[in-house]
Amino acid sequence: MSNAVRHARSHSIRVTVTRPETARVYIGVVDKSRACPEPREPDEEDESGRGLTLVGLLADDWGTDLLPWGKRVWAELHGKKRG
Repeated sequence: MSNAVRHARSHSIRVTVTRPETARVYIGVVDKSRACPEPREPDEEDESGRGLTLVGLLADDWGTDLLPWGKRVWAELHGKKRG
């Protein structure tokens, strides 16, 4: 989300959260920039640059979908099924 706020070419950003299954959540951040984000390895003293690394560590999968007018960066999270 912070990348979209910092780099998007618009005042509006859309966040979507869907739950296609009981133990799966899909989160998307949509903005009007077509620049794809890239994870980086910041130095210890850097105050930013860790967001996508954290997403990659916490999410079961993540990626970027280019749209005709921008992009969607998404992450999929899987939980434990109850029962």
